[in-house]
Amino acid sequence: MTIAKPNKPQSAPPQPKGMPPQVQILQMMNAYRLTQNISVAAQLGIADLLAERPRSVVELAQETKSDPQSLYRLLRTLASFDIFAEIEAQKFRLTPRAALLKTDAPGSLRGYATVMGAQWHWQMWKDILHSVKTGESAFEAVYGMSFEDYYEQHPEDAKNFDAAMKGALTLSDRSILDSYDFSGFKQVVDLATGGQGDGELLATILQQNPGVTGIYFDTSARLENAKGTVEDKSVGERCELAGGDFFESVSAGGDAYIVKNLIHDYDDEKVGLILSNLRQAIADNGKLLIVEMIVPPGNEPSLAKILDVEAMIMTPGAIERTAEEYGQLLSQAGFETTRIIPTKSPMSIIEAIPV
Repeated sequence: MTIAKPNKPQSAPPQPKGMPPQVQILQMMNAYRLTQNISVAAQLGIADLLAERPRSVVELAQETKSDPQSLYRLLRTLASFDIFAEIEAQKFRLTPRAALLKTDAPGSLRGYATVMGAQWHWQMWKDILHSVKTGESAFEAVYGMSFEDYYEQHPEDAKNFDAAMKGALTLSDRSILDSYDFSGFKQVVDLATGGQGDGELLATILQQNPGVTGIYFDTSARLENAKGTVEDKSVGERCELAGGDFFESVSAGGDAYIVKNLIHDYDDEKVGLILSNLRQAIADNGKLLIVEMIVPPGNEPSLAKILDVEAMIMTPGAIERTAEEYGQLLSQAGFETTRIIPTKSPMSIIEAIPV
């Protein structure tokens, strides 16, 4: 097995030499305030309003029905992190970072920023101590139900969450396409997440590889999302939409199976069941591609480590794993890990073959 070191996530700007530890940790502790600033700018749609031209705070305040002085103080703070730029007194323009908050930006993070500041998301984090002391979900302690139940009962929050995940995962889709060659396969099966999938990745693979067919496997209720995607990319004749439950069985016969952003949602027992079903379905010469963040060893900073805590407080059994832990799970299900491919996103591609 070849394990390539995953790319490090973007880190904070370098600190001046000799900055006291007290100042460094104070900056870290104040990071949540920056999150809320970004979220408010996303909710107000500031980036969309600046898409065509720079605008004054007065104009932006009128468009968003905000207090001009308060809005200026928020944008001035964001501009100090290169999120918007003040080009003259109280007049702002987009920056590359701010442009990612536009609704129609490729890989838009407006939805993600909105969710990060949403009340329901904020509330679960305030009870993190409960998770650390008990090992139980802080989300369930706060809301008295699982996230899945909350998702079903709060359609507006569910819609925003789906938009957030779609935007965040667009980067990983592009990085998968840049990092892996699908041209040698006959049939690619995309095992969708049941929550954020829309068939974009598989449809693009088919569009780029005319000799390949595909199966998009998702819950029956969510297949409609993918239908429009495969039709828009003119690959409908080569893409089957299959409804089912991956805990029971998976569409058989594919020589490539993509499982993206899914395995981390479940404990080892449930992951074993999913992988066993994949082992039964995959062709003898097939390859399984698990796309996940990988927790690096030691003290190396990593987005995976931060989101592992989010998984801990949000969903019982959810966990980000190390390369070794993925290898063990795959081996137990009858797969051999052949290589791990880092990408230009926080995700890596874990390639495995049936044995």
